[in-house]
Amino acid sequence: MSLSLIGLDEIVEARRHMPHEITCTPLIPFRAAAVSNHIHLKMENLQPTIGAFKVRAAVNALAVLSEEERARGVYTASSGNMAQGVAWAAAYFGVPATVLVPEGASEAKLARLARYEVEIRHLPFEEWWQVIDHHGHPDIPGIFIHPVANEAVMAGNGVIGLEIIEQMPEVDAIVVPFGGGGLICGIAAAARALKPEVRIYAAELADAAPLAAARAAGQPVNVGEGPAFLSGIAVGKVVPEMWPLLEQLVDDILTVSLEKITAAVRMLALENKVVTEGAGATSFAATLDSDIDGEHVVCVLSGGNIRPEDLAAILRDEQPG
Repeated sequence: MSLSLIGLDEIVEARRHMPHEITCTPLIPFRAAAVSNHIHLKMENLQPTIGAFKVRAAVNALAVLSEEERARGVYTASSGNMAQGVAWAAAYFGVPATVLVPEGASEAKLARLARYEVEIRHLPFEEWWQVIDHHGHPDIPGIFIHPVANEAVMAGNGVIGLEIIEQMPEVDAIVVPFGGGGLICGIAAAARALKPEVRIYAAELADAAPLAAARAAGQPVNVGEGPAFLSGIAVGKVVPEMWPLLEQLVDDILTVSLEKITAAVRMLALENKVVTEGAGATSFAATLDSDIDGEHVVCVLSGGNIRPEDLAAILRDEQPG
């Protein structure tokens, strides 16, 4: 399956699809005595629906379907924020939804899903990954909403890029956590359309960095999954159909250690009173750990769904379990 670069018109239309519950999130400066004040935080962790950016993608993916298609129901493969996003969007449109989760998914994530009227099906990990790889499951009825490789998903994410440029026209660089690429491709498409010179950086865990490995090898390669604490970005391989877009849109890749990511979560909480999940803080951690040119750098905090026990451990200056 080939994917096209999302156009600005599609992203502007995606913004029109957003209900009032999905807000333009704040862009705030990071303030700490030991850190340069050129860093700004795009607060998708404060998205009031599910506490993460994925709801924008899910709403747009359902909005572009016909009424007949929506009536068939929708499903996705995710145990995290995309699962919640599709569940929320399905409730908003009044359509049935199924979420396919891998066996061993965290009880905390499943508990959040249980708040919605959504069918949850557990699959062995390999079968679950095949759903993502093959864009669907032959035995599941309805329209499959791919969590990453879907043009409507990327257009929904692109609304964040529109907001960043409108909130900070002088932005020099945008740093985005890399999970599957749907977020960074959407943001990059919007930002570049409005400001071609803006630089786009992907942030990854150093010990499990599929995009960095793909760029080094010239093609997607399997690097293994990251820790559960970083489940939002703990993918083992770049989805092949995303690779051409990522090569075109991502200027550079920043990798950062797990220890520095957890330190960033702690710093955000203590210095700016901002709560973010591990994946969401990866962009900030990578920025602190790198030398990015530009006076105005925006870090996208992609979500705030952290387990209370993990946050408590980090605030005690311990590593999460």
